[in-house]
Amino acid sequence: MKLYLLRHADAGEPLDPKFYDDTRRPLSPKGVKRTRQLANAFRQMGISFDAIFTSQYVRARQTAELVARSLKIEKRLRTTDHLLPGSEFEKILIEMERVCPAAKVVLLVGHEPFLSGLVSWLCTGGSMLSIQIKKGGLCRMEVEGSGSKRHATLEWLLTSRHFGSRRSVGPE
Repeated sequence: MKLYLLRHADAGEPLDPKFYDDTRRPLSPKGVKRTRQLANAFRQMGISFDAIFTSQYVRARQTAELVARSLKIEKRLRTTDHLLPGSEFEKILIEMERVCPAAKVVLLVGHEPFLSGLVSWLCTGGSMLSIQIKKGGLCRMEVEGSGSKRHATLEWLLTSRHFGSRRSVGPE
């Protein structure tokens, strides 16, 4: 199975007083723009998903909804508690196998450090792979096997800048 992991796009400052609860922090205009660029890149590359699973936090859900709407696969979108920070890696994989056992291409939309931890766990069986998925960053893995025999190969990891217009590199 091709497993894509997408960190929610930019959502502004975590301590913004407008949002009393960080779980309700929405995407910033920049986050919406970059997610639309990513969804357009998916369409141009002919990439679609058998299922999209997203964290229930507003910024992740908005990211997933923009992608699903752009690809016209809104009915394949599912919200799950198993992509929340602090979740157990095995639980999202069990849910994926239960909900869509024949899926060949799946997108997970969530948060750091959970997503990079999941990559490491699938590729090494532990926390030995040190990566970070930036906001709006996307990674693709090939996952083989099931249950305790599951293993993955990291195929690529991209930042949101790979999907936007070209500009000079500098502090963001």
